[in-house]
Amino acid sequence: PFPVELKAGKKYAWCSCGHSKRQPFCDGSHKQAAPGISPLRFSPEEDKRVWLCGCKQTRCPPYCDGTH
Repeated sequence: PFPVELKAGKKYAWCSCGHSKRQPFCDGSHKQAAPGISPLRFSPEEDKRVWLCGCKQTRCPPYCDGTH
């Protein structure tokens, strides 16, 4: 997982395909490498430090749930 400081109200796009070079965030790689998959867009309600999933197997995306 990736430790990340999130800012309240900021919009994020979590890479759900695994091809992004800017993990854990989307860089648009899915358009060529995985055209059927889109990033998960989210905006946290509060500033916080979280662990974002890197294995893409989490049951609570974009957050790591220890599935790996």
